Amino acid sequence: MVIEPNKVVSVHYTLTEGTADGQLVESTTGGEPLAFIYGVGMMIPDFEKNLSGMKSGDTFAFGIAAASAYGVYDETALVEVPKNMFEVDGKIPDGLLEIGNMLPLTDQEGNHFQGMVAWVGLDKVKIDFNHPMAGVDLFFTGHVENVRDAEPAELEHGHVHGAGGHHH
Repeated sequence: MVIEPNKVVSVHYTLTEGTADGQLVESTTGGEPLAFIYGVGMMIPDFEKNLSGMKSGDTFAFGIAAASAYGVYDETALVEVPKNMFEVDGKIPDGLLEIGNMLPLTDQEGNHFQGMVAWVGLDKVKIDFNHPMAGVDLFFTGHVENVRDAEPAELEHGHVHGAGGHHH
């Protein structure tokens, strides 16, 4: 069975920055494979494009430019905000505003998103709203573990059930 829309695809992969010899970002080696429904928009489009037509046992090695992955780094997404907006009962919780911390935030319309603490001053904080991998070229190596038809419930829910997927 080949990888095409509405197939459940399981892959083991290693992700590095830029090239196969780049800094390791993550790997499924020694763990569960990544399982996803091909073509439902859950994966980076170029990741899926590179797997199209493959079948169980096939190996892959390909790069994805930052602009086609998590985007280029956007300096305008680095926002300075008043430090006191993080106060709870007049005090900033210990350890909250440390550089590198990811903060769950909500805007005035109730939309949820995350930002990373990039800089902390006396009365201001810079929050980086870029994806942590923005500006990074990606390189994937690995192999296709399995390809199968997605079950109707998986297609309805938009994610894989069972091993390597979501458990209800």
